[in-house]
Amino acid sequence: MDLNTLWFALIAVLFMGFFFLEGFDYGVGILHPFLAKTDAERKAVIQTIGPVWDGNEVWMITAGGAIFAAFPQWYATLFSGFYLALFLMLVALILRGVGFEFRSKVDSPAWRNFWDWMIFLGSLVPAVLWGVAVANLVRGVPIGADMNYQGSFWTLLNPYGLLGGIAAAAVFAFHGANFLSLKLPEEMAPRARAAARALAPLAVILAVLFVLGGYGYGLFSREGHLLAYLFALLAALGLLLGAFFRYQGEDTLAFWTTGLGVLFATATVFSGLYPYVMPSSLNPEWSLTVYNASASPYTLRVMTYVAFIFTPLVLLYQGWTYWVFRGRVRLGEKGGY
Repeated sequence: MDLNTLWFALIAVLFMGFFFLEGFDYGVGILHPFLAKTDAERKAVIQTIGPVWDGNEVWMITAGGAIFAAFPQWYATLFSGFYLALFLMLVALILRGVGFEFRSKVDSPAWRNFWDWMIFLGSLVPAVLWGVAVANLVRGVPIGADMNYQGSFWTLLNPYGLLGGIAAAAVFAFHGANFLSLKLPEEMAPRARAAARALAPLAVILAVLFVLGGYGYGLFSREGHLLAYLFALLAALGLLLGAFFRYQGEDTLAFWTTGLGVLFATATVFSGLYPYVMPSSLNPEWSLTVYNASASPYTLRVMTYVAFIFTPLVLLYQGWTYWVFRGRVRLGEKGGY
């Protein structure tokens, strides 16, 4: 495996971790106005992700930094072409973070209600936009011979892109509901379980439709198609088992199998894209690949040394954080949310 392929795989792993961890974060934010009936209950919902949500977002920042360093042309084309979508995502994430920190700063029901809905929008909008972005990478985007994006924001809002957005929101909400069933106080957990049971068929159906649409756009006909088929089957199995265990009342198994579905769905996209990083819908020869979009071999080599030194330390720290906060939250527990 050459360094270009290695860094493509490492970026795929970063996005897999991001969608697994931030996926249930988004799901919690999407569901919290509907599962909680009182301010104390809404605080309890937010506290389930309070110690970890900002750490989960580091996976996205790291992935973006890795793209910038390892594949600068990919970064330039992606961030210029998807600029408005990424700007909207950033605004939503800022509102979400401010909502977490500010909702309890003023003892006013109207104030807290406003920030609760900002948390909802700040979770829903990024979930949808990530789905739209990934779907357009699968579908192909209008990239010219100069490696520049030739479309607009509205180009991204095609039927398959919108399907990807809705599917991502549904899967993340299902993932988040399963997470809440593990973390909420026992008196609230049944609502999370009921929400997960309601979301399960919707998430599975939309995910299957997304994969079938990807098949129509050639996701499984590129160089990595064999792995893409395998990962797609594992993703489907994970989501189906997540639904099965949810209906069986198995909170832990439902969460982990749904999470595996998210992991393998992300792996399906990246393995199906390889060796492309941004396929061109105008001319396949104008597509960005792991070779024509990459940094110099020296840069990739130095990045590899740094990654293998620091990545285990970061994983150990984040794993320790989850271990410390592994229990259920308590209703009425004191906290800043």
